[in-house]
Amino acid sequence: MNSAEAIQLLERIIAIPSFSKEEGGVADLIQSLLADSGHAPHRSGNNVWVDAPGYIPTRPTILLDAHVDTVHPTGAWESDPFTPLRRDGKIFGLGSNDDGGSLVSMLAVFLRLAARPRPYNLTFSASAEEENTGAGGIQSILPSLGRIDLALIGEPTGMHPAIAEKGLMVLDCTARGVAGHAAREEGVNAIYAAMSDIDWFRAHRFPRVSPLLGAVKTTVTGITAGTLHNVVPAECRFVVDVRVNELYTNQEILETIRAGVACEVAPRSVTLNSSSISPEHPVVRRCLSLGREPYASPTTSNQAVIPFTSLKIGPGDSARSHAANEYIATREIEEGIDLYEKILDNLNILP
Repeated sequence: MNSAEAIQLLERIIAIPSFSKEEGGVADLIQSLLADSGHAPHRSGNNVWVDAPGYIPTRPTILLDAHVDTVHPTGAWESDPFTPLRRDGKIFGLGSNDDGGSLVSMLAVFLRLAARPRPYNLTFSASAEEENTGAGGIQSILPSLGRIDLALIGEPTGMHPAIAEKGLMVLDCTARGVAGHAAREEGVNAIYAAMSDIDWFRAHRFPRVSPLLGAVKTTVTGITAGTLHNVVPAECRFVVDVRVNELYTNQEILETIRAGVACEVAPRSVTLNSSSISPEHPVVRRCLSLGREPYASPTTSNQAVIPFTSLKIGPGDSARSHAANEYIATREIEEGIDLYEKILDNLNILP
């Protein structure tokens, strides 16, 4: 598959709505394309994956993964988000940048490398439910993928290697009081009880500061309390967004928070952990040799739910993700294919 064919495939993908949990149409397309190319793809739910011929158990295995789902479009699009539009060297359409550019670039490179001798086994996956971290996403096919020694996770990074990624927890916190009449000295105001805990989140500093990802960051992002103007509220709920660096696990952060506040703390999930790869890893060194600049990413991806070493890298710009009039430049896809191929060409990841 050359770059022109990859771009045409991207246009076909844009035309198929592929919201999280509704990716069947795009999964069908990828599965059919792989089969028509002489491969034997696997399918589970809306995840499609395929192994390159010539598997040798003693060799390491590299996974190329990009997701097929998109978020819903915002209301500010100037054109139909499902009608691909080429203009000024760009392709506009929902999912063009996140994650269609990585998807078609990785697929093109997989098809090229699958036909060549390699010092590693190669697997490609088009995964579902990344945008909502759904149970039917890549984590659901991990047992079927087998041992993976290195994964390249396709996300829009400008083809610069993201060597660390912050983890995420969302906490639902509840401060309790006792209802009473506001005109009398009755009750225990849950809002006042919450204030001290909110101040703890504002002021607390976790001591381990990462040179890559910086400090752990906690931000109160929502608060709800009270129903009537004259009733002391018995309950105050607030939400905390927690961004975790690679020096902590989510569970460690959660235990520290519970020890520091008086309110009830219920995490929506503790599975989106931070990740990092050594700057000395052969794939990072290969990126450096190609003039690519390593950086730390504040956004989450499939890296958060996989247990093996990974690097996030792909064409496009993260700032365009989830935005109206999303686009990717055709030259970015051309560069993505070229750089993926150069990164992977005869790459030796064994120590």
